[in-house]
Amino acid sequence: MLMNQLFCRKITFFALFFILWSVSNAQKATPFEQRLKGFDQRKALIENATLAVTAPTSIGPTVFSCRVTDLDVNPANPAEMYVAYASGGLWYTNNYGTSFTPVFDHEASMTIGDIAVDWAKNVIWVGTGEANSSRSSYAGTGIYRSGDGGKTWEWRGLPESHHIGRIVLHPTNPNVIWVAVLGHLYSPNVERGVYRSGDGGQTWQRTLFINETTGAVDLCIDPNVPNTIYAATWQKTRSAWNFTGAGAGSGIWKSTDGGLTFNLIVNGFPTGEKTGRIGLTAGLKDGKTILYASVDNQNPAPDQPKSKEKDELTKDVLRTISVADFAKLDDDKITAYLRANDFPESYTAAKVKDLVSKNKIAPIALVEYLEDANNNLFETNYIGAEVYRSEDGGGSWRKTHTMSMEQINFTYGYYFSNIRCAPNNADQVYLMGYLIIKSDDGGKNWTSISGDNVHADHHALYVHPSKPGLLMNGNDGGLNISWDNGKSWILCNNPPVGQFYAINVDEADNYNVYGGAQDNGVWVGPASYKSSTGWHQSGDYPYKELLGGDGMQVEVDTRENIVVYTGFQFGNYFRINRRNGQQKEITPKHELGERPLRFNWQTPIHLSRHHQDILYLGANRLYRSFDRGDKWEAISGDLTKGGKPGNVPYGTLTTIHESPLKFGLLYTGSDDGLVHITRDGGDTWTRITTGLPENLWVSRVQASAHEKGRVYVSLNGYRLDDFNAYLYISNDFGKTWVRIGTNLPAEPINVVREDPSNPDILYVGTDNGAYISNDRGQNFQSVSSDFPAVPVHDLVVQAREKDLIIGTHGRSMYKMSVRYTQKINADVLSQPLTLFDIDKKRFAKVWGKKVAWKTAADPELPIYFYSTTAGKASYKVQLKNGPEVQRGELNTKAGLNRFNYNLDIKEDNMRAYLRKLNDNAKQPIDPPLSDTGKYYLQKETYIFTLEQGGKTVSKEFVIE
Repeated sequence: MLMNQLFCRKITFFALFFILWSVSNAQKATPFEQRLKGFDQRKALIENATLAVTAPTSIGPTVFSCRVTDLDVNPANPAEMYVAYASGGLWYTNNYGTSFTPVFDHEASMTIGDIAVDWAKNVIWVGTGEANSSRSSYAGTGIYRSGDGGKTWEWRGLPESHHIGRIVLHPTNPNVIWVAVLGHLYSPNVERGVYRSGDGGQTWQRTLFINETTGAVDLCIDPNVPNTIYAATWQKTRSAWNFTGAGAGSGIWKSTDGGLTFNLIVNGFPTGEKTGRIGLTAGLKDGKTILYASVDNQNPAPDQPKSKEKDELTKDVLRTISVADFAKLDDDKITAYLRANDFPESYTAAKVKDLVSKNKIAPIALVEYLEDANNNLFETNYIGAEVYRSEDGGGSWRKTHTMSMEQINFTYGYYFSNIRCAPNNADQVYLMGYLIIKSDDGGKNWTSISGDNVHADHHALYVHPSKPGLLMNGNDGGLNISWDNGKSWILCNNPPVGQFYAINVDEADNYNVYGGAQDNGVWVGPASYKSSTGWHQSGDYPYKELLGGDGMQVEVDTRENIVVYTGFQFGNYFRINRRNGQQKEITPKHELGERPLRFNWQTPIHLSRHHQDILYLGANRLYRSFDRGDKWEAISGDLTKGGKPGNVPYGTLTTIHESPLKFGLLYTGSDDGLVHITRDGGDTWTRITTGLPENLWVSRVQASAHEKGRVYVSLNGYRLDDFNAYLYISNDFGKTWVRIGTNLPAEPINVVREDPSNPDILYVGTDNGAYISNDRGQNFQSVSSDFPAVPVHDLVVQAREKDLIIGTHGRSMYKMSVRYTQKINADVLSQPLTLFDIDKKRFAKVWGKKVAWKTAADPELPIYFYSTTAGKASYKVQLKNGPEVQRGELNTKAGLNRFNYNLDIKEDNMRAYLRKLNDNAKQPIDPPLSDTGKYYLQKETYIFTLEQGGKTVSKEFVIE
């Protein structure tokens, strides 16, 4: 008891410190009520959509998946399971992952932290908001329940949970549920801890609370005593510039009364300010409960033996060496240090010695050259991952291993710390991290089971209780299944759930789409792609990987559609020739004696549309290259507020855009809320932030292709837990700003794009969908009722084909024609009814013919029209200068409509139709009756007439 009192006092001190820090540094998080109202707005924008008639279609890729956060398998039938993706929703399969169906696409949020299934009653629980506290871990909106296998859902509370680590269902009482609530990612909140419901989620009681920065991340139940619950708490703080993934609030707690009260159990388990994320699991050994805990131990690792290379030049040596002693160093040692740390080739030992001797730099500059926030994150010396075991219900703990397992987490302990054991053989233990490793002796010795087809970064594992060796593993590459305890794996990667950061298109005849994806590299493939498993046999998947790592922005030289500029995280960019496979690193470097450049996780690049040898790249200042990235010059000073101390690069540029109308008219935006303009190619810069909200991430700046002074800016408050939509327009080069998009829901905006053809059309991508406006941002509507509530990170219009490509962070890429949307201008809007030109249709004798094993089908001729009113309309089709062949009625909506005419002829009209056709025919025309029981139009010119509300419009069309 005394220990618990001292512990709580210590936590209270740190909590008070953080609360004071938060008040002075953080903006207020958006309350749930406002987010819920935003969900209602989103539904209204879907219901009232008038600008689109076809839903966006998925164009993959599916060759890789994205981060799986949890999976739940039917123990009686392991072919049946639900798989939860970080931002790709919930998917169901009943055939061992051969095919999947999404079942959670249209709720307030589709980011998932954990799921739990009562298989006997077909009840699913979804806890939204993943517990992996990464850069794109989206906040959820509480917990949801489905009583019909995912057909319908009802919200069951926990509104300010944001991120849910675990859901545990009582094994015999379906009304009792425990939930580990991690809480807000970027702001303190009191709605954290362990929650318990005794009435099936109708009401909730918080039964464990530590402080405003410590949440519950994991739970497990004693398999022998269902009323005994173990909870893991985790103290952490995250901002845009720093992440502290450990704290004194992290610990393991035990309840013996069904989760009503908890006590801390620490005997032998790490405690203190360096205790990071904890994972829990329990199993049976000879009928006895065995409890395991994994922990990210951020205490310093023991000193390692000194290198046998006594004369090796190290950073520690360079920090204290004198100028005189530096001059005596062997050139080979300096050269080895320079090459090992990737200094530019221009820096030789002789050159560095000369700079030091002339007092232009000090020896420590060789260390400072490398020390940016990214190094502060990666160059740590933590103990890292550890596994502890208790055989007395947590009364005492012992570490199971003597070997170091730091390589399991590296410095990403906040991303891992999940552990599992076989339910009925607790000595068989599995630890998940960068690798997945297995122990058969209770954690003493470990071997990797990360085999072929298995992606790195593991988050979920199901160990079947009665089928030894059957494992289901969820990682950053999707779902893997093993039947032999990890010796071999199959990859179930059919769902299109890639997490794209950025996309682009080229100008090839059959144009290609490009995308950079979270932890899955950069890919290119045909925009005509349709998902198929045929490539399993051919071995030729249509998409090809261009680069590994976390894929980032892509620019394409469209003169030949061969040269591509792309890269991975923190500014590592390359010029790639797709024809010969050559690639060259092109990242600009700072000079020795200067502090390192600050590169954003998604460093922006931009290829000039005025001359495609000219490339821009943004660090904390803007760089320009006239020779495709071979040489760079800085054309600005620091265009940010200067950065902040921390272990995440901050004070970086996030977006660049050059006006398509004028070379050298450039805009930049930064992660700390600054927007700048230069109208002379970088000679002078002006800050144009007046009138914009402060301290928000500038997610996109878009210079108009229609008016030289027009520019759009979107700002994003995600990293402040601010979920409002911030969108602005300026018509005077940023001197004044007007807020637009005020009917957009409370969803952070990631991208705004102007249509290249119609100046009034804007596209916006938010953390919950894609929206379109045809009045220059005054009002928006959803692109489609069928589009999932997925984060949209990028949008691009292929101007020639009039296709909108949607890059999602969780559901790969979509394609949507905007050909007719672009036609909706002021003239169309002023008319009650407008019929658009009708495409030609190539005649085919097989129309309506039955193919073996398939039903005979009509051909279709899509006809597009815009109506200002909803209701009934009538149509007729006639041969040009000839008789009528068809007429009918159709339902219209207010807005853009599509009618699919089946090209059939009314039987009563056939005689007159054939008489006219044969008037000038060289040989008799006598179309046969098709297998559908219909006659179809022959090659000729026709007129389609539409009438509604007294207004009549007509267009010709041709069957050729």
